[in-house]
Amino acid sequence: MHEVMVKNIPLGNSRPLVLIAGPCVIESQTLCLDTAKRIKDITVKLGIPYIFKSSFDKANRTSVDSYRGPGIKKGLEVLNKVKQQIKVPVLSDVHCAKDMQEAAKVLDIIQIPAFLSRQTDIIVSAAKTGKVVNIKKGQFLAPWDILPIIKKIESVGNKKIIITERGVSFGYNNLVTDFRALQIMRDFGYPVIYDATHSIQIPGGKGTCSGGERKFVDGLSRSAVAFGCDGLFLEVHPDPDKAPCDGANMINLKDLERLLKQIKKIEAAL
Repeated sequence: MHEVMVKNIPLGNSRPLVLIAGPCVIESQTLCLDTAKRIKDITVKLGIPYIFKSSFDKANRTSVDSYRGPGIKKGLEVLNKVKQQIKVPVLSDVHCAKDMQEAAKVLDIIQIPAFLSRQTDIIVSAAKTGKVVNIKKGQFLAPWDILPIIKKIESVGNKKIIITERGVSFGYNNLVTDFRALQIMRDFGYPVIYDATHSIQIPGGKGTCSGGERKFVDGLSRSAVAFGCDGLFLEVHPDPDKAPCDGANMINLKDLERLLKQIKKIEAAL
């Protein structure tokens, strides 16, 4: 397996499990800095490498009236503050090829959103930045469908690739996780992350916004680590029920340490 470095954090090759976590979308600089610091304090105590995530623009909201974030200029300013003050790598999704070079000035990982995971121009533009590229596997893709996407990134000489499983469509407004996908995609030679919070999302489940069943996040996270993955992706918020988007599938920050302690025990057992 290729070992992918994100700053000083190695992913893959039986390296320690990595946590990618933060609020769904940038709500304010204060929220991002406070959340990143509290998560970092937990991960340092538990010995878990940590990467902060939050989106500057969620262009795939259910409703035209849904909150999308502050946009690329203000959003990158916030992410840069997190990067410099909290001293952690940062990840965000980028929805337009024209934004790649600007985003690459700040981001350590460029994430390809699940709904855009087959869009060649976006994928190649991200790859050409030379940054680590995280492919969120589309809900409409089988795990083996990820290989041609990997080839698109490799075609420009970039082998800094991460793959993220986030569930697959399973009937109306529902997703299900097939854990076989983790092994199938790891066999392509790159680290695989499991996104537990989006895997319990109910897309469009509330009509004008998505729902979620966060009570299943812990069990799915434990199962993914036991089955074999290189990291966990968790959307975390200090008060998810008041979040402007994805609140139903984010976990409460106060519950994070308990979950990560369980994860560490499973990792140690393996």
